[in-house]
Amino acid sequence: MTSTSLTPQSAIRQQTAVSRFSAEYRTDTPFVADPRPRLSWITATDSTDWQQTQAELRLTRGGTAESRVHCGTESVLVEWPFKAIAAGEQVEVEVRITGNDGDTTDWSEPLTLVGGFVDGRWQATAISLPVPAGKQAPLGRPGQLRNEFTVGDGLAKATLFATAHGVYQAEINGTEVDDQVLKPGWTAYADRLNHETTDVTALLTPGANAIGVWLAGGWFTEKYGFHGFAKPFYGEQPSVKVELHLEYADGTRETVTSSPTWRATTAGPLVSSGIYAGESFDARRAEAGWSQPGFDDAHWHPAAVDAGKWAAATPAIAPPVRRIEELPVVEVLTTPSGATVLDFGQNLVGRLRIRVSGAAGHIITLRHAEVLEDGELSLRPLRQAAATDTYTLAGDGEEEWEPSFTFHGFRYAQVDNWPGALNPAAIAAVVIHNDMRRTGWFACSDPLLNRLHENALWGMRGNFLALPTDCPQRDERLGWTGDIQVFSPTASYLYDTLGFLGSWLEDLALEQGHRNGVVPIIVPSVLGMLESPVAAWGDAATVVPWVLFERFGDTGLLRRQYASMRDWADALLKVRNSSGLWQGQMQLGDWLDPAAPPDKPGAARTHGDIVASAYLFRSLDLVAKAAAILGSDADHAKYAVLAEDTRQAFLAEYVTPSGRIVSDAQTAYSLALMFGISTDPSQRRAMGGRLAELARLGGYRIATGFVGTPLIADALTATGHLDAAERLLTQTECPSWLYPVTHGATTIWERWDSILEDGSVNPGEMTSFNHYALGAIADWMHRTVAGLAPAAPGYRKVRIAPRPLASLQHASTSHETPYGLARVAWKRAGDRVLVEATVPPGHRRRGLASGRLRRVRSGLGPAPLGRARHGVRRGNRRCFTAHPARGHHGRPAGLCRGVAGHRSPGSGGRGGIPQRHRLVSADDPGPEPDLHPALRQEGHRRRAGCPQ
Repeated sequence: MTSTSLTPQSAIRQQTAVSRFSAEYRTDTPFVADPRPRLSWITATDSTDWQQTQAELRLTRGGTAESRVHCGTESVLVEWPFKAIAAGEQVEVEVRITGNDGDTTDWSEPLTLVGGFVDGRWQATAISLPVPAGKQAPLGRPGQLRNEFTVGDGLAKATLFATAHGVYQAEINGTEVDDQVLKPGWTAYADRLNHETTDVTALLTPGANAIGVWLAGGWFTEKYGFHGFAKPFYGEQPSVKVELHLEYADGTRETVTSSPTWRATTAGPLVSSGIYAGESFDARRAEAGWSQPGFDDAHWHPAAVDAGKWAAATPAIAPPVRRIEELPVVEVLTTPSGATVLDFGQNLVGRLRIRVSGAAGHIITLRHAEVLEDGELSLRPLRQAAATDTYTLAGDGEEEWEPSFTFHGFRYAQVDNWPGALNPAAIAAVVIHNDMRRTGWFACSDPLLNRLHENALWGMRGNFLALPTDCPQRDERLGWTGDIQVFSPTASYLYDTLGFLGSWLEDLALEQGHRNGVVPIIVPSVLGMLESPVAAWGDAATVVPWVLFERFGDTGLLRRQYASMRDWADALLKVRNSSGLWQGQMQLGDWLDPAAPPDKPGAARTHGDIVASAYLFRSLDLVAKAAAILGSDADHAKYAVLAEDTRQAFLAEYVTPSGRIVSDAQTAYSLALMFGISTDPSQRRAMGGRLAELARLGGYRIATGFVGTPLIADALTATGHLDAAERLLTQTECPSWLYPVTHGATTIWERWDSILEDGSVNPGEMTSFNHYALGAIADWMHRTVAGLAPAAPGYRKVRIAPRPLASLQHASTSHETPYGLARVAWKRAGDRVLVEATVPPGHRRRGLASGRLRRVRSGLGPAPLGRARHGVRRGNRRCFTAHPARGHHGRPAGLCRGVAGHRSPGSGGRGGIPQRHRLVSADDPGPEPDLHPALRQEGHRRRAGCPQ
């Protein structure tokens, strides 16, 4: 956010510079997965009228520079204009921008890029841990491998490539090679592996060197399944591939590869490890110097060769899993049974780090749970997951330990057999998840809503670990497609998910390819159940790529996933019946409708056929839209006709002339309204009215499940019932979004009543306290309550459309769009609503600054707004004052909506930061306050008017 003094613009020189320059998709490493990475940059400027007219890109390769000019305003995911980067090749790229003022910025800081992929086939042999003859090794037995090698003089660069069937960490000369954990993550192992690419030059010295690898089973050797039928799916023992590429100043190259000559042991300190079970570590068995040269490994054994089939390994495009933060103990509890339990005050995903001193052989046990019941750890919801770590002390002074190859979902940890008095400062909770860049923030005057938003955020953090999972604590933790299908808009606002979800979508397409276009309900697919199409779950194939296109503007990803989208649509066409609808097949439906019995979570008020047929239309419609974007006219015409036929069939089958739906339930109306199945204005009004009536008859308590919950607030808002949406949002009785908040929730629950009114844990078998799906309401809070949304793919245009809720005094949201920071904040001041909006450079605004505001509904009834008037304009910020007319209850009504977007040179118009802006109907769908870091630096200032 920038600001200037009131000095006339003509009297000062505006400061413009490139503030961010990156290559897809990762920004944490110079290594790129694509030899032609697309480039993005953000320009910071004080000017209110500035826009990019061209960019000059300069590449330095081998001491030779070359330039290319990119004409126009685009600055996001710009195609690589140079020769492709070769494997291992290092180049530097810079950019400078010319604006419509004729000035050109300085060159950006050089962006170093290195081809992070292996040239040709891997030379490494897959190796695993030895199994003594005649013995059966425990499933997923962990261990260590090592090898020594010689480095000559004049080493210029050393690059480590590694991947695994399992999880690993590598050390060179006694030092871990990076700060990543649980490498290489979880993919559809049979079809695709990720590999890490790491610059280890600084860890090597001329002469003798050593590499060591910790290896455990992780997801590869885990047992999957329910009700006592869990079994290994991929394999029973882990294995690893390692290549170390050495490049010397004289041009010579050497490669050190994993092979049977490496030495291995399973007698080390890592005794056992499992994702669900936890980890056991006996520090007495640790051998000092094992990953350093000169270590005597005569008592170790030759590594075993894994002769199984390995999929091709490609560089990871998702940011890796890392230790993100540590949380201290908030309270030490003594349970009724006398156990010591630590409360960290937040349901999180990670593990404990302990510092302890004691006698050799003393065993400490750490158990984890999300909640307490009757004062003790509630372990029943974990089902078969032991979630237990043990540490056996070496007895040589203060020791520090953290599990390496497991994770737990917990707020509470029981510590058994701690030697002496427990100092809570000796234990910390280490939060881990994929290290995505935070991009979205929200705050308002209601602390319960702030906590709800924070719960959605923490739910996402806990379940974006290697892949988007349903829950992080019990014997499941799987990539359920339905959950991310409904949550992807929220996720893509809170964090930059493009690389993370883009990677997962590759696995979805690969799994789909084995099933004639049918998408499994879990990706990667490890259960072998429900192999037929399932509505709302399989539709992740069409919905998630479209959401990523909408939020990031990535046409390349849409193109890559288009075949998957189309194949899913074609698979659905094969199961249509003669009426043109998807009927009569097994569905999960509106999963976990509050009316469903605990043992029948799919028994919802909205019939499964209505959900399925609505999603049939939704997917056909999205394929048609994607085809149009990608220039496939034939496919666009084909699927548009199919979608329209489905829409008409739905209306004929399920909707009466008066606008009633045969499943007279809130999810049914929400689907018809928000998917665009109902387009007739009078019919939409009737449906919206009935939806609002059902909400009122239900006491404004939630009556929707996984499918309807993300849609209902938008459906009510779009049909003029913002007041009903507000009452649903702010309800605190069960079932509601705020019921868990009032019962101490710090993440989103799987069930509305995971904790019952009497404080006991829901007896249902599925009772997770960290399930992000129902937190999808946060997207409506961003777009509607605060009023910031994309009006064009990737926020190429920004829609500013706050709808102040009657119960709130202020609300704000900020989002790091691909083009820069956008922010909307509104505040009540008497009978006025003051709005402050910030849009990225290269945008301009008109909608909120002038013009007659449209009639809208407030939380207490409809009322027309008066005119908005211009505020003082400062840099990229403008404040607006809306003078609302009085409604039927004498309260201010909602606010208008504006759209800010990029403007092509010569498009005319004037305004702040150059954009196209328009007024649109306000009825279009569209703990501590969580603030953008830049706003925290401003001291959390809240302005009642324009800055002075």
